[in-house]
Amino acid sequence: MGFLRWMFKRRRPEWKLKLPKPEAVLGELAKTPIPPVLTAAVKLVKETFGNCPDVISREVKLDGSPLVAIYVDGLADKSQVEKVLDSLLLKRPLVERAGIELGASLKRWEESGLPMGEIKTARTVGAVVTALLNGETCLFGEEWGQALLIDTKGWEKRAISEPDTETVIRGPREGYVENLRTNTSLIRRRLRHPNLRIEHLVLGDITNTQVAIVYIKGLANDKLVEEVRRRLMRIKIDGVLESNYLEELIEDAPFSPFPQVGHTERPDRSVANLLEGKVTILTDGTPFALSVPVTLSCFMQSPEDYYERWPVALGIRIFRYLSLFISLFLPSLYVAITTFHQEMLPTALTVSLAMQRERVPYPAVVEALLMQITFEILIEAGVRLPRPLGQAIGIVGALVIGEAAVRAGLISAAMVIVIAATAISSFAVPAFDLAIAVRMLRLPMIFFGAVLGLFGIFAGLLLILIHLASLRSFGVPYLAGWAPFIPRDQKDIVVRASWWAMYTRPELMGFADLKREAGDLKPHAPGDRRAIAEEAEAEAKGGTGTEEKALEDREEEKEKAPEYRAGMRRNVRRLRRKGR
Repeated sequence: MGFLRWMFKRRRPEWKLKLPKPEAVLGELAKTPIPPVLTAAVKLVKETFGNCPDVISREVKLDGSPLVAIYVDGLADKSQVEKVLDSLLLKRPLVERAGIELGASLKRWEESGLPMGEIKTARTVGAVVTALLNGETCLFGEEWGQALLIDTKGWEKRAISEPDTETVIRGPREGYVENLRTNTSLIRRRLRHPNLRIEHLVLGDITNTQVAIVYIKGLANDKLVEEVRRRLMRIKIDGVLESNYLEELIEDAPFSPFPQVGHTERPDRSVANLLEGKVTILTDGTPFALSVPVTLSCFMQSPEDYYERWPVALGIRIFRYLSLFISLFLPSLYVAITTFHQEMLPTALTVSLAMQRERVPYPAVVEALLMQITFEILIEAGVRLPRPLGQAIGIVGALVIGEAAVRAGLISAAMVIVIAATAISSFAVPAFDLAIAVRMLRLPMIFFGAVLGLFGIFAGLLLILIHLASLRSFGVPYLAGWAPFIPRDQKDIVVRASWWAMYTRPELMGFADLKREAGDLKPHAPGDRRAIAEEAEAEAKGGTGTEEKALEDREEEKEKAPEYRAGMRRNVRRLRRKGR
């Protein structure tokens, strides 16, 4: 670990970039005023872009007064630009007839009635360049000394479709796209509340990528929002092309194989995270949204868990956690048992395994490593190749190569079964980045099992648990719910309780407002006297039922905690004196 810290330690490079820093160039442009002469202003803007052919200028003469509209082809909507030019031709005579001098008062021209959504003014070349790169149209006039910025954004974008990485049987079919404004609108459609806050940042000195911080004021902790804002604003990088750029720069433990920032392509999942008190980070140019903080249990949850009835979700989650343990420990258990602990197996099974491995010329650990490496290569080849070709490669690798290796005596049949079961179990993990972390840890676990047997496997498990217990995600323990153990949060960690029972949010993330729903939502059949009596009693007390009782119990626990700890210390001192 010390070698890795030294290798990744920030050092000053001995070479210098020949390209001038973009912030220095934009800083000079930001101080450069727009020339009052129209031809000089247009020439300066075009020279700033290097006279690129996609920077289009259109000149319109109205009663001898020239106006020039400049926009970037592909970023601005041409129909909107034509609408601007048509409105100039139609509105100019009406405004002049009213006695307004447009050349002397650009503000009056701005308020004269252009049929556009947003109109601003700019006095520097830097502001004009930024507006053009954002898809706006800049309007210049003679002796203005400034420009009119008209919102005409209209670049090409992908249509909203179902995400391929998070498919569900029941649930919404909409996914994020590469356009930031479309993604924020998808959240707004599902979360219609004025407390939804969206803050914009621009990151990347060359790419100038727009990033949005989304949270619900009153649910998200103010310190969490401030920490997210601080970590993003300290990023100084030349370009941000995908949300992973930000993920690696804001996570707490960069050397950990476990993911500490959640990501999703589904707006419904982002809204669910927001309702729990988390913060979502959207990046322009990618359909993946980040969410912080996260815990290990978050990566084992699927959106479909909340769209099916709770008994179904409960069974699926149990099988999912079982798949996680199989994926991590099954190859190492096979190596440890066949190498050191043959007495743990039934005699018939031990004889069968011994007969299968009789023709294999190397120990079980080498066999497991060869199969594991082959499996990882097949996965990578299947992902990189086109989809029809990737499926064919998977079939050839699983059937032909596996069968040929067994017949040739290079691999035992039992090892093929173990690796196949491990592969299927790893694909049952909902989060791809957690599945990758488990695949990375599988090889060290095989070594532990080959060297020390079951003792080595338990030692490796202990090291993993110690590492997980020390991890934090924006200050929240990675094993929150388990360590520290929170009884109330057990309703949505391994199991998934019914919605009428999950009346509070996760305590360490939604503590700003724990109450999520009323506590008397449990349905009952008509005529159920006991349920009717309980509802009448809760109504008579003037409370909402279970959730208020839970919150009162929590306050009582907080009040009694110091007394309890003091009593425990007294008991420990008393036992020590008796021991003496």
